[in-house]
Amino acid sequence: MSDGTATTTTDLDVRLEKHRVELTGYCYRMLGSSFEAEDAVQDTMVRAWRSYDKFEGRSSLRSWLYRIATNVCLDMLTAGNKRARPMDLTESTPLAQAALSPRPDNTWLEPMPDNRVLPSTEDPAEAAVAKETVRLAFMAALQQLPAKQRAVLILREVLAWKASEVAELLDTTVASVNSALQRARATLAEQQQPGAEAALSDPLDEEQQKLLERYVAAFEGYDMTALTALLHEDAIMTMPPFDLWLTGVKDITGFMTTLGAPCAGSRLLPVQVNGLPGFAQYKPDPEAGGFTPWAVQVLEVSDGRITGFHCFLDTKRWFPLFGLPLHLEAEAHQVEKGV
Repeated sequence: MSDGTATTTTDLDVRLEKHRVELTGYCYRMLGSSFEAEDAVQDTMVRAWRSYDKFEGRSSLRSWLYRIATNVCLDMLTAGNKRARPMDLTESTPLAQAALSPRPDNTWLEPMPDNRVLPSTEDPAEAAVAKETVRLAFMAALQQLPAKQRAVLILREVLAWKASEVAELLDTTVASVNSALQRARATLAEQQQPGAEAALSDPLDEEQQKLLERYVAAFEGYDMTALTALLHEDAIMTMPPFDLWLTGVKDITGFMTTLGAPCAGSRLLPVQVNGLPGFAQYKPDPEAGGFTPWAVQVLEVSDGRITGFHCFLDTKRWFPLFGLPLHLEAEAHQVEKGV
């Protein structure tokens, strides 16, 4: 390979890489899976690199990449599986009947670190919209849409593409795009997604910051009285890969002191996940000492109370994704801790 070719190749790699985060956000909204989204983007990059000599510049590089990514996602969605949350699949279970029944990984809507899907922007309004459109409730609503309607809604409503641009990308007409957008909006309007009312300022205001500080103190102290004061009376708790979900303070705190009792003495480290506040939960490790990964917690907050408490338990997958250590020393927690 000549020096000139090498330079061109390196330049193309750099140009493609500039779009990775926003493409990952797009594919994540389409697929509902953090790992499938990253696979889809990698496939997009490989296809773009291999066929770049056929790219004639009739559209921008960004538009061309979105076209490839859309086709990759539509191919992946042909199986028809819809990622879900526990409350999308079953009725709430009373604590007295609680049973931990796991379902396969491909059942579940997956969490995603903010920095992998939210491009940096200096526009506060743009940043706020981006965060709102990766929140769990919005992601769950997207999963109810047919694949092409999903693509249209994301491109038009989330990414603010013009109808003519979407029509060109999808090889269809503006009228067809507008019709798909209307149907998608109607479907979302009919749904009452738990968590949709979550209202957070960006960045968190002082009251919300104090709420999280109180939550950390209550959870690490396993103080159910303090936790009760922070939870909304209709708060929801979920624990994928288990399909069990609980409603209400009494059942949530009751679960935590019975089946969830081994979580006593846990430590929490803050993470930014799905545009919401979250924590990496480490349980005491009686064998090795220190703490071992247990869950990525995602909190939904509204009107000064916690309304959603979602624990993703497959830590061997989630902790590396978030760049989190797979063991936490007791003294290290004192240094790393912060909200």
